Amino acid sequence: MVTNAERSVRSASRGSAMGAAARLGLAGRGVLYLLMGVLALRVAFGAGGQEADSSGAVQTLARQPGGEVMLWLLVAGLFGLALWRLAEAAFGAAGPDGHKASARAMSLGRGVFYTGLGTTTLLFVLGARGQKSSDEQSRDLTGRAMHDLPGGRWLVLLAGVVLVGGALWMAYKSVVKRDFMDKLHVSGQARPVVETLGRVGYAARCTVFTGVGVFLAYAGATVDPGKAEGVDGTLRELAAAPFGPWLLAVVAAGLTVFGVYSACEARWRNVTPG
Repeated sequence: MVTNAERSVRSASRGSAMGAAARLGLAGRGVLYLLMGVLALRVAFGAGGQEADSSGAVQTLARQPGGEVMLWLLVAGLFGLALWRLAEAAFGAAGPDGHKASARAMSLGRGVFYTGLGTTTLLFVLGARGQKSSDEQSRDLTGRAMHDLPGGRWLVLLAGVVLVGGALWMAYKSVVKRDFMDKLHVSGQARPVVETLGRVGYAARCTVFTGVGVFLAYAGATVDPGKAEGVDGTLRELAAAPFGPWLLAVVAAGLTVFGVYSACEARWRNVTPG
Protein backbone atom coordinates (compact mmCIF):
# COMPACT_ATOMS: atom_id res chain seq x y z
CA MET A 1 0.00 0.00 0.00
CA VAL A 2 1.48 3.31 -1.12
CA THR A 3 0.59 6.16 1.23
CA ASN A 4 -0.10 9.74 0.22
CA ALA A 5 3.17 10.78 1.85
CA GLU A 6 5.10 8.26 -0.23
CA ARG A 7 3.36 9.48 -3.38
CA SER A 8 4.30 13.05 -2.51
CA VAL A 9 7.95 12.16 -1.94
CA ARG A 10 8.10 10.19 -5.19
CA SER A 11 6.47 13.07 -7.06
CA ALA A 12 8.96 15.54 -5.59
CA SER A 13 11.87 13.29 -6.59
CA ARG A 14 10.66 13.45 -10.20
CA GLY A 15 9.99 17.19 -10.16
CA SER A 16 11.86 19.93 -11.99
CA ALA A 17 13.46 21.19 -8.76
CA MET A 18 15.13 17.83 -8.11
CA GLY A 19 16.27 17.64 -11.72
CA ALA A 20 17.78 21.12 -11.52
CA ALA A 21 19.54 20.25 -8.24
CA ALA A 22 20.98 17.08 -9.75
CA ARG A 23 22.27 18.93 -12.83
CA LEU A 24 23.80 21.64 -10.66
CA GLY A 25 25.50 18.92 -8.63
CA LEU A 26 26.85 17.18 -11.73
CA ALA A 27 28.25 20.50 -12.93
CA GLY A 28 29.81 21.08 -9.50
CA ARG A 29 31.36 17.62 -9.58
CA GLY A 30 32.83 18.54 -12.94
CA VAL A 31 34.46 21.67 -11.48
CA LEU A 32 35.96 19.62 -8.63
CA TYR A 33 37.47 17.07 -11.01
CA LEU A 34 38.80 19.73 -13.35
CA LEU A 35 40.61 21.38 -10.43
CA MET A 36 41.80 18.04 -9.05
CA GLY A 37 43.25 17.22 -12.46
CA VAL A 38 45.06 20.56 -12.65
CA LEU A 39 46.44 20.12 -9.12
CA ALA A 40 47.57 16.58 -9.96
CA LEU A 41 49.36 17.89 -13.06
CA ARG A 42 51.21 20.33 -10.82
CA VAL A 43 52.25 17.43 -8.58
CA ALA A 44 53.45 15.49 -11.64
CA PHE A 45 55.73 18.34 -12.71
CA GLY A 46 57.05 19.15 -9.25
CA ALA A 47 54.94 22.19 -8.39
CA GLY A 48 52.29 20.54 -6.25
CA GLY A 49 52.10 22.12 -2.82
CA GLN A 50 48.27 21.99 -2.73
CA GLU A 51 46.52 18.67 -2.07
CA ALA A 52 45.29 17.13 -5.32
CA ASP A 53 41.92 16.07 -3.90
CA SER A 54 38.50 17.56 -3.22
CA SER A 55 39.74 19.61 -0.25
CA GLY A 56 42.52 21.09 -2.38
CA ALA A 57 40.03 21.81 -5.16
CA VAL A 58 37.69 23.58 -2.73
CA GLN A 59 40.52 25.71 -1.34
CA THR A 60 41.66 26.57 -4.87
CA LEU A 61 38.13 27.56 -5.84
CA ALA A 62 37.86 29.78 -2.75
CA ARG A 63 40.85 31.85 -3.91
CA GLN A 64 39.32 32.71 -7.28
CA PRO A 65 37.39 35.94 -7.96
CA GLY A 66 33.83 35.33 -6.82
CA GLY A 67 35.06 32.22 -5.01
CA GLU A 68 32.60 32.46 -2.12
CA VAL A 69 29.62 32.58 -4.48
CA MET A 70 30.97 29.61 -6.42
CA LEU A 71 31.46 27.70 -3.18
CA TRP A 72 27.85 28.29 -2.13
CA LEU A 73 26.72 27.04 -5.55
CA LEU A 74 28.97 24.02 -5.10
CA VAL A 75 27.47 23.29 -1.67
CA ALA A 76 23.95 23.51 -3.11
CA GLY A 77 24.96 21.24 -5.97
CA LEU A 78 26.57 18.61 -3.74
CA PHE A 79 23.53 18.40 -1.49
CA GLY A 80 21.32 18.30 -4.59
CA LEU A 81 23.45 15.45 -5.93
CA ALA A 82 23.11 13.65 -2.61
CA LEU A 83 19.31 14.01 -2.56
CA TRP A 84 19.08 12.78 -6.15
CA ARG A 85 21.18 9.69 -5.38
CA LEU A 86 19.16 8.97 -2.23
CA ALA A 87 15.96 9.27 -4.30
CA GLU A 88 17.42 6.72 -6.71
CA ALA A 89 18.16 4.43 -3.77
CA ALA A 90 14.56 4.74 -2.60
CA PHE A 91 12.72 4.57 -5.94
CA GLY A 92 15.24 3.14 -8.38
CA ALA A 93 17.42 4.84 -10.97
CA ALA A 94 16.58 5.56 -14.59
CA GLY A 95 17.29 2.75 -17.03
CA PRO A 96 16.42 -0.96 -17.29
CA ASP A 97 18.61 -2.02 -14.34
CA GLY A 98 17.83 0.93 -12.10
CA HIS A 99 15.55 -1.04 -9.75
CA LYS A 100 18.06 -3.80 -9.03
CA ALA A 101 19.29 -4.08 -5.44
CA SER A 102 22.90 -3.55 -6.53
CA ALA A 103 22.01 -0.32 -8.36
CA ARG A 104 20.07 0.98 -5.37
CA ALA A 105 22.95 0.12 -3.03
CA MET A 106 25.37 2.02 -5.27
CA SER A 107 23.02 5.02 -5.28
CA LEU A 108 22.78 4.87 -1.48
CA GLY A 109 26.57 4.81 -1.14
CA ARG A 110 26.93 7.74 -3.51
CA GLY A 111 24.22 9.64 -1.64
CA VAL A 112 26.06 9.18 1.65
CA PHE A 113 29.36 10.16 0.01
CA TYR A 114 28.01 13.38 -1.48
CA THR A 115 26.25 14.23 1.79
CA GLY A 116 29.60 14.01 3.56
CA LEU A 117 31.38 16.01 0.87
CA GLY A 118 28.66 18.66 0.91
CA THR A 119 28.87 18.89 4.69
CA THR A 120 32.66 19.35 4.77
CA THR A 121 32.43 21.95 1.99
CA LEU A 122 29.69 23.80 3.88
CA LEU A 123 31.80 23.84 7.05
CA PHE A 124 34.68 25.26 5.03
CA VAL A 125 32.47 28.03 3.65
CA LEU A 126 31.21 28.82 7.14
CA GLY A 127 34.72 29.39 8.38
CA ALA A 128 36.11 25.98 9.36
CA ARG A 129 39.20 26.59 7.25
CA GLY A 130 41.09 23.65 8.70
CA GLN A 131 39.47 21.23 6.27
CA LYS A 132 41.20 17.85 6.42
CA SER A 133 42.75 16.39 3.30
CA SER A 134 41.55 13.05 1.94
CA ASP A 135 44.72 11.46 3.37
CA GLU A 136 44.01 12.72 6.88
CA GLN A 137 40.38 11.65 6.67
CA SER A 138 41.35 8.20 5.41
CA ARG A 139 43.88 7.65 8.19
CA ASP A 140 41.56 8.98 10.90
CA LEU A 141 38.69 6.72 9.83
CA THR A 142 41.02 3.75 9.42
CA GLY A 143 42.51 4.27 12.88
CA ARG A 144 39.09 4.57 14.50
CA ALA A 145 37.83 1.44 12.78
CA MET A 146 40.88 -0.56 13.88
CA HIS A 147 40.75 0.57 17.49
CA ASP A 148 37.01 0.93 18.11
CA LEU A 149 35.40 -1.93 16.18
CA PRO A 150 35.67 -5.67 16.88
CA GLY A 151 37.88 -7.19 14.20
CA GLY A 152 38.60 -3.67 12.98
CA ARG A 153 41.72 -4.55 11.01
CA TRP A 154 39.78 -7.20 9.07
CA LEU A 155 36.95 -4.77 8.40
CA VAL A 156 39.49 -2.26 7.04
CA LEU A 157 41.07 -4.98 4.90
CA LEU A 158 37.64 -6.01 3.62
CA ALA A 159 36.71 -2.39 2.89
CA GLY A 160 39.87 -2.00 0.83
CA VAL A 161 39.17 -5.17 -1.13
CA VAL A 162 35.56 -4.08 -1.75
CA LEU A 163 36.74 -0.65 -2.93
CA VAL A 164 39.20 -2.22 -5.35
CA GLY A 165 36.54 -4.62 -6.60
CA GLY A 166 34.01 -1.83 -6.99
CA ALA A 167 36.48 0.36 -8.90
CA LEU A 168 37.39 -2.50 -11.24
CA TRP A 169 33.72 -3.33 -11.78
CA MET A 170 33.00 0.31 -12.54
CA ALA A 171 35.88 0.32 -15.01
CA TYR A 172 34.45 -2.74 -16.75
CA LYS A 173 30.94 -1.27 -16.87
CA SER A 174 32.03 2.18 -18.05
CA VAL A 175 35.23 1.73 -20.03
CA VAL A 176 34.49 -1.66 -21.63
CA LYS A 177 30.69 -1.89 -21.79
CA ARG A 178 30.07 1.89 -21.90
CA ASP A 179 26.87 1.50 -19.89
CA PHE A 180 26.93 5.18 -18.94
CA MET A 181 25.78 6.07 -22.45
CA ASP A 182 22.41 4.40 -21.78
CA LYS A 183 21.66 7.17 -19.26
CA LEU A 184 22.43 10.07 -21.58
CA HIS A 185 20.00 11.67 -24.04
CA VAL A 186 22.68 12.67 -26.51
CA SER A 187 22.73 12.01 -30.24
CA GLY A 188 24.33 13.14 -33.47
CA GLN A 189 27.96 14.21 -33.71
CA ALA A 190 28.13 14.90 -29.96
CA ARG A 191 27.50 11.26 -29.02
CA PRO A 192 30.90 9.74 -29.97
CA VAL A 193 32.68 12.72 -28.41
CA VAL A 194 30.81 12.31 -25.11
CA GLU A 195 31.42 8.56 -25.19
CA THR A 196 35.17 9.08 -25.58
CA LEU A 197 35.24 11.66 -22.79
CA GLY A 198 33.35 9.27 -20.51
CA ARG A 199 35.57 6.26 -21.20
CA VAL A 200 38.79 8.22 -20.68
CA GLY A 201 37.47 10.00 -17.60
CA TYR A 202 36.12 6.87 -15.96
CA ALA A 203 39.38 5.03 -16.64
CA ALA A 204 41.33 7.71 -14.75
CA ARG A 205 38.79 7.92 -11.92
CA CYS A 206 38.73 4.13 -11.47
CA THR A 207 42.53 4.03 -11.47
CA VAL A 208 42.64 6.48 -8.58
CA PHE A 209 40.01 4.66 -6.52
CA THR A 210 41.69 1.33 -7.17
CA GLY A 211 44.87 2.80 -5.70
CA VAL A 212 43.00 4.15 -2.67
CA GLY A 213 41.52 0.69 -2.10
CA VAL A 214 44.91 -1.01 -2.37
CA PHE A 215 46.40 1.29 0.26
CA LEU A 216 43.39 0.77 2.53
CA ALA A 217 43.69 -3.01 2.25
CA TYR A 218 47.44 -2.75 2.94
CA ALA A 219 46.72 -0.69 6.07
CA GLY A 220 44.39 -3.42 7.30
CA ALA A 221 46.84 -6.20 6.48
CA THR A 222 49.69 -4.46 8.32
CA VAL A 223 47.49 -3.06 11.15
CA ASP A 224 48.94 0.38 10.42
CA PRO A 225 46.45 3.23 9.82
CA GLY A 226 49.34 5.34 8.56
CA LYS A 227 49.51 3.17 5.44
CA ALA A 228 46.06 4.32 4.31
CA GLU A 229 46.07 6.99 1.63
CA GLY A 230 43.38 9.25 0.23
CA VAL A 231 43.24 10.56 -3.31
CA ASP A 232 46.13 13.00 -2.84
CA GLY A 233 48.43 10.43 -1.24
CA THR A 234 47.62 7.86 -3.90
CA LEU A 235 48.50 10.31 -6.67
CA ARG A 236 51.76 11.27 -4.96
CA GLU A 237 52.71 7.61 -4.51
CA LEU A 238 52.13 7.15 -8.23
CA ALA A 239 54.42 10.11 -8.92
CA ALA A 240 57.17 8.42 -6.90
CA ALA A 241 57.09 5.23 -9.01
CA PRO A 242 59.38 4.61 -12.00
CA PHE A 243 58.15 6.86 -14.83
CA GLY A 244 55.72 8.07 -12.15
CA PRO A 245 55.52 11.74 -13.17
CA TRP A 246 54.49 10.79 -16.68
CA LEU A 247 52.01 8.18 -15.45
CA LEU A 248 50.57 10.74 -13.04
CA ALA A 249 50.33 13.29 -15.83
CA VAL A 250 48.24 10.81 -17.86
CA VAL A 251 45.94 10.11 -14.89
CA ALA A 252 45.69 13.83 -14.11
CA ALA A 253 44.71 14.58 -17.69
CA GLY A 254 42.08 11.84 -17.38
CA LEU A 255 40.66 13.48 -14.26
CA THR A 256 40.27 16.77 -16.12
CA VAL A 257 38.54 14.86 -18.92
CA PHE A 258 36.16 13.40 -16.34
CA GLY A 259 35.41 16.95 -15.26
CA VAL A 260 34.45 17.82 -18.83
CA TYR A 261 32.39 14.64 -19.08
CA SER A 262 30.55 15.61 -15.88
CA ALA A 263 29.50 18.82 -17.60
CA CYS A 264 28.10 16.67 -20.42
CA GLU A 265 26.16 14.66 -17.84
CA ALA A 266 24.79 17.90 -16.41
CA ARG A 267 23.49 18.66 -19.91
CA TRP A 268 22.26 15.28 -21.14
CA ARG A 269 21.87 12.91 -18.16
CA ASN A 270 18.46 11.39 -17.43
CA VAL A 271 18.00 12.53 -13.83
CA THR A 272 14.46 11.21 -13.25
CA PRO A 273 14.39 8.40 -10.64
CA GLY A 274 12.49 5.27 -11.57
